[in-house]
Amino acid sequence: MGRYGKPKKRKKNQLAMFGIALVVLALLCVLGYQTVLVQQKSDMYADRLASIERQLEEQEVRAADLEAKRIYTQTKQFIEQEAKSKLGLVNPNEIIFIPTN
Repeated sequence: MGRYGKPKKRKKNQLAMFGIALVVLALLCVLGYQTVLVQQKSDMYADRLASIERQLEEQEVRAADLEAKRIYTQTKQFIEQEAKSKLGLVNPNEIIFIPTN
């Protein structure tokens, strides 16, 4: 009897090992797939971050230009230039020559 009992036990052990190996293989496949998905999302977010950083730099340059323009528009030179070009005003000691064709 002992001799016939061993093969059944061995078959059960082999079947259990095969089942465990199958479960481990399935888990590895799922983990690999999830890793690929996470890496793709990570790459996408890295690209998006780089794009946003470029936009931020562009907006900082634009803000600096606007600030420089705001400061310039408050100078006396700008006010005189605008008064001359848009309103046709002149300083009291200036003579304007208008060319005739």
